[in-house]
Amino acid sequence: MKPEKVCLECGEPLVGRADKKFCDDQCRSNYNNKANSDVTSEMRNINNILRKNRRILELIAGQEGKANVSRQKLTDKGFNFKYHTHQHVTQKGVVYKLCYDYGYSDRDKDFVFVIKWGVNLTPPTDK
Repeated sequence: MKPEKVCLECGEPLVGRADKKFCDDQCRSNYNNKANSDVTSEMRNINNILRKNRRILELIAGQEGKANVSRQKLTDKGFNFKYHTHQHVTQKGVVYKLCYDYGYSDRDKDFVFVIKWGVNLTPPTDK
């Protein structure tokens, strides 16, 4: 005789499909929330930082979609240089770190060039 299958969350006997793992949606949801809680909180914190970084870059880029700004001004607004979604290296070797569709490139140790991705990528010649 086969052992009776039980719900992974509450331990109640399962009735129905042979591959069923949970007795109802609530048990499935509770089980998955517990299993992902550690990862989820860290991911949520990182995503919050990324969204904040994007909002700051969007504000700085303005209507023109690009701007030169001091690193200190970004830091003062709460920008976290440690986090970005991806990076892009241009054919000329310029590295852009992006937060979704806004990015920045180091001009020198004190200034960065902020851009909305898809806008002309040529930085202005003046600082």
